[in-house]
Amino acid sequence: MCVCPGPRRIAIPVRSSRLPLFSDAMPAPTHLFPLIRNCEIGRLSSAVCYCHHKHLCCLSPPHFAHNHLRYAPQKKFATLHRPKENFNQFIHARSYVSTPQRFYLTPPQVNSILKANEYSFKVPEFDGKNVSSILGFDSNQLPANAPIEDRRSAATCLQTRGMLLGVFDGHAGCACAQAVSERLFYYIAVSLLPHETLLEIENAVESGRALLPILQWHKHPNDYFSKEASKLYFNSLRTYWQELIDLNTGETTDVKEALINAFKRLDNDISLEAQVGDPNSFLNYLVLRVAFSGATACVAHVDGVDLHVANTGDSRAMLGVQEEDGSWSALNLSYDHNAQNEREIERIKSEHPKAEEKSLVKQDRLLGLLMPFRAFGDVKFKWSIDLQKRVIESGPDQLNDNEYTKFIPPNYHTPPYLTAEPEVIHHKLRPQDKFLVLATDGLWETMHRQDVVRIVGEYLTGVHHQQPIAVGGYKVTLGQMHGLLTERRARISSVFEDQNAATHLIRHAVGNNEFGTVDHERLSKMLSLPEELARMYRDDITIIVVQFNSHVVGACQNEEL
Repeated sequence: MCVCPGPRRIAIPVRSSRLPLFSDAMPAPTHLFPLIRNCEIGRLSSAVCYCHHKHLCCLSPPHFAHNHLRYAPQKKFATLHRPKENFNQFIHARSYVSTPQRFYLTPPQVNSILKANEYSFKVPEFDGKNVSSILGFDSNQLPANAPIEDRRSAATCLQTRGMLLGVFDGHAGCACAQAVSERLFYYIAVSLLPHETLLEIENAVESGRALLPILQWHKHPNDYFSKEASKLYFNSLRTYWQELIDLNTGETTDVKEALINAFKRLDNDISLEAQVGDPNSFLNYLVLRVAFSGATACVAHVDGVDLHVANTGDSRAMLGVQEEDGSWSALNLSYDHNAQNEREIERIKSEHPKAEEKSLVKQDRLLGLLMPFRAFGDVKFKWSIDLQKRVIESGPDQLNDNEYTKFIPPNYHTPPYLTAEPEVIHHKLRPQDKFLVLATDGLWETMHRQDVVRIVGEYLTGVHHQQPIAVGGYKVTLGQMHGLLTERRARISSVFEDQNAATHLIRHAVGNNEFGTVDHERLSKMLSLPEELARMYRDDITIIVVQFNSHVVGACQNEEL
């Protein structure tokens, strides 16, 4: 049985030990990950591995002793990995290196990796005066999966006021996250347009004239669009705005309602496109990949002092608030939709018969399989069994041969079990609200929210509030304490090494040691892990840091008073 890392959020019981060998070139979702119970750990060393990469699970017992393994049911997928406290010992004794050696990346090499996907945008000033409540934003991504399953998007709404920013966390492949990152902002923008503008856009399409631009995208060169599916995506969007025209009530569009409608409509279109199919075999497989994989989304819409956060899944939005004494506090603007949220468990139970109450959530997963309780795509948890079988049987051979698509979740009686409807929180910005952090759960799994806000706040202001060095239960010599203090001083002097707040945050998320300081040796080791191992120690990390203009926010606040 293979114990190689697979889909982050889905753990699938395997009925047979004979898994097919999947091609590296086959698009997601193609990887399976068996749900391994504690009693099965002892049989791992003698099991046959059918993975398509050479993983540690393929090594013989002398190289991969059982006492170094632990079961981690709290993670998004059930996996075996070495304890993080043994990380240094593990790195120094990697058995797949023929000759034991110490290898560290140099600081320039570390910086090159960390800055490869960073992007910054500064809102332009008008007549010397910035009229936007946003000064700009920094974003970055650090992959753990290959390819990365996270996506990010940022755009200015051109026909309405405001800016949209979002992070998208894919699972069972990156297809759904990619599609949502391309399409969701258009659905939101269309939902916010007044009736007259919608009519103008529809008339332009009818007459073949150029369309009014709806969004101005702010994208890194690596953030691509699926050109092959652009016509299909446009036709679905057009059908949506035509329906909005027909349903015109003459009332002003509510932002919260627009966000909810856009999320739900896009998820519905993803499902419908997969059911209808496409004569083009490539497009047909693409829409099926999107529908059968999944993605969570956390999106912020900022218009003046009005900040709306729409969240589906377990990415998070955190507001950085500067108190009067200069210290930093964190304000949650989203709630995780998973088993740690009692309200989510109650919501799911209320939507299904009482007879299913015990099977709805098992091992902190939806139906024992899926970690997030809300997501785009994931039609395995939304379609009826008959519809799933019909689509798979009529789909391309790659889909029909995929073990995951043929698998039916256990206790599957009253679908849908999953929704893409977001939870929307509205917040009126205040002068003390300095920045917003949007990030996938890869960040929040490694750092506490208060540390995230403090690190970003100190980076943006250049003012560091020194906390006493906490050593916990560690025995620290005077020499070690001197080293820690020297390291702290060096860290403060080099804080501007990063020109991007998101990069600075990732540096801490990956390189922080047990004393809360960035350890270059640890950072080097984590960044030099091969693809097969990186996912065992962390998740993809995607961050957007939005900096607010306190002067504009304060002026807008005074005008409203």
